Amino acid sequence: MRESPGGTPAVTFYEAVGGEQTFRRLVAEFYRRVAADPVLRPLYPGEDLADAEERLGLFLIQYWGGPGTYSERRGHPALRIRHAPFAIGPAERDAWLRHMTAAVDALGLPPQLDAPLRDYLTAAAAALTNRRG
Repeated sequence: MRESPGGTPAVTFYEAVGGEQTFRRLVAEFYRRVAADPVLRPLYPGEDLADAEERLGLFLIQYWGGPGTYSERRGHPALRIRHAPFAIGPAERDAWLRHMTAAVDALGLPPQLDAPLRDYLTAAAAALTNRRG
């Protein structure tokens, strides 16, 4: 917890949503859907999605104010560069966002926490799109 300018404890978004457990639930729910998706599953090499789930979980935890484990293990996120080798067009973007939105729905967050998370995920999906139709 950090202090606000008035000296009272300020709660981070990470803390407000329930910390690591909430982000772990989010990515587990997301990858459960990805595993069965004919558009997205081919983008994940190998049979096991556990490594991808771990990376996304650590990234989101760090991004939203939790521990910096992602950067300690992998360096700067550099999301566009890391995703450049994968063909992400509108179909992939839409499938990713559909599954991530369903995963957010499963969390049942209050509106004041749900909205910023959805806004970020929508912007991230658009930013990582690197192919046209």
